[in-house]
Amino acid sequence: MKNLDSNKPLLQRNQKVSMQTQHQMSSHRFLKVFALIMIMAFFVVGAYGFRIYSQASNALGHAYKPTSNLHPSKAIAQRKPVTILLLGVDTGGEGRDDRGNSDTMIVATINPKTKKTVLMSIPRDTLTQIYGVKNNKHIIQKINSAYNLGESEAAVKTVQKLVNIKVDNYITLDFHSLPKIVDAVGGVEVNAPFAFSYDGSSFHKGKQVINGKQSLSYARMRYEDPDGDYGRQMRQRQVITGIVKKATSLSTLPNLQKVLNSISNSMSTNLSLDDITALVQYYRGASKNIDSDHLQGMGTLIDNVSYEVAPTKELQRVSNKLRTSVGENKEELSNTETRQNYYNKTRNNFNFNSKANQNYVIYDTNLSDEYLIDK
Repeated sequence: MKNLDSNKPLLQRNQKVSMQTQHQMSSHRFLKVFALIMIMAFFVVGAYGFRIYSQASNALGHAYKPTSNLHPSKAIAQRKPVTILLLGVDTGGEGRDDRGNSDTMIVATINPKTKKTVLMSIPRDTLTQIYGVKNNKHIIQKINSAYNLGESEAAVKTVQKLVNIKVDNYITLDFHSLPKIVDAVGGVEVNAPFAFSYDGSSFHKGKQVINGKQSLSYARMRYEDPDGDYGRQMRQRQVITGIVKKATSLSTLPNLQKVLNSISNSMSTNLSLDDITALVQYYRGASKNIDSDHLQGMGTLIDNVSYEVAPTKELQRVSNKLRTSVGENKEELSNTETRQNYYNKTRNNFNFNSKANQNYVIYDTNLSDEYLIDK
């Protein structure tokens, strides 16, 4: 609402008294009517806003799942940089009746001060120690199994340990709901690196707007991509970037309710409605500057199973980038993954600069003392 300038005279001083009196009476009537209209508008808009907010809150009710072992973050309430783990799962897909793995893992950092967002993909086959699983303290497996073994909490804790970044919140989404989100925001723009067809949808090379059904095909195709899963990760980040840009450009509550209604049964998150509306309202500037990146591993075999092993130098690069993006200082990584890399280099002659097929060995974690002394 614009403030009225109380210093501005309603009439010019050189006007006649009769004109002044007439205009004053007219102005008084106008002000009374204006005040009445504004009071009515306040209650109407307030009631409408409350109704929309209540409906959006009800829509989020099914999806809101605060975690018992993860301390709630106050970053959003305090308008500080925030880190969110995005998990894409395929529960029930391909005939499964379990919760499945998290085939998509993206660490998103959003900084309202620098107005920058970083989307960092973590390859699903990345070798890592899994944290947050009851009665199992030393599981070394593909990172996408963290969700299967211990749900979203285990995925969050595992990512935190892998790249030394505090994760404030998580959003877990069934991939089958992706079309609903894309359609709810009116489609998204992507930039296909090459032409391809997949699951009934065709895409030409270059920029194009895709709908919900097309978005799922665009984000899931893997085997025709010369970059394999890394190419798929890049296309997934494109779709998410498009959703973020469209969602933050829409009017907040009505469209927020529409999106939440479309996915509430396919999503779980520890973000409250207040958190989500604050992200849209106070963090939207960061959606205009999105940096898309990924953790680059190297393919190797462990007991005849393919894994992606991230070199220590690459793990350090990703950790530095994520930490500095939220205003944290860089710290030297020292975790299970850096230890295993050290053992493989010194004991197994594993060459992280070679493209030849090599076998990676999982060593006993009790060797950590040797690692720390020699390091």
